[in-house]
Amino acid sequence: MFGKKKQPPIKSLIAQGSHIEGHLRFTDGLRVDGSIKGDIRANDEQPSILVISESAMVYGEIHADHVIINGAVVGPVYASELLELQPKARIEGDVHYKALEMHQGATITGQLRPMLDGEEKPMLKLAANNG
Repeated sequence: MFGKKKQPPIKSLIAQGSHIEGHLRFTDGLRVDGSIKGDIRANDEQPSILVISESAMVYGEIHADHVIINGAVVGPVYASELLELQPKARIEGDVHYKALEMHQGATITGQLRPMLDGEEKPMLKLAANNG
């Protein structure tokens, strides 16, 4: 997805010293330098990028196309395209990814789960009428 196409711009910032409690949805790009207690989810309709900086702390699920982590995450991470773990990344939870880049020093306490095409978007199955 990001090989030939231009990455979406980072339009939003959660600044260092900021603390958010609750679920957060975003479009395009988001950079987190503060702390979030709640799930972070990108809009499924557009390409997305999420940056969790060295000073950031996230307690909750993360869902985005391209995820770059250099801070701490407690919860599962879902990167439908690329997951980049920088040297100071600390994750407590399972990571689900299509492609993974992990630098020396990054730690994961959880399982690595590569996603197959279509794994995150299962087909809708309708119940049959048997009567």
